Amino acid sequence: MVQGGIANRFIMRGKGLNITYETTSFSGQPQLIYERGESSLTFRAKDIRQSNSEIGQQVTVTVEQIPDNHITTLTLLLPAVNLEGNETPFRSIAIFTNHRTSIGGPGMVKGALQTYQVEDLAGMATKVFF
Repeated sequence: MVQGGIANRFIMRGKGLNITYETTSFSGQPQLIYERGESSLTFRAKDIRQSNSEIGQQVTVTVEQIPDNHITTLTLLLPAVNLEGNETPFRSIAIFTNHRTSIGGPGMVKGALQTYQVEDLAGMATKVFF
């Protein structure tokens, strides 16, 4: 690691939640590692959806999918981080969205189709060269 520059690795922790997101990896593609309790999931390239907005980069993955019931996505809201030395602390949020589904389509679901759970994250940003 070198001092200064733009961060490309974000290690975040919340209540029982560990997430590592790298904007690039050994393969040259982004990678996200999600750990909660006994569950550990690794997402690469095509499984990671990214968009930039005024409030930061939004990184989304699907963490659970049960047909004719629901899909759960995780969206990280990440700030751009200019490093101060080798690493820089930051705060962020994880947004878990439960998308209710039905084999008959969204019109068959009563009430709100999405519900949200927001969790605070404390993170450390670094720059890694692959």
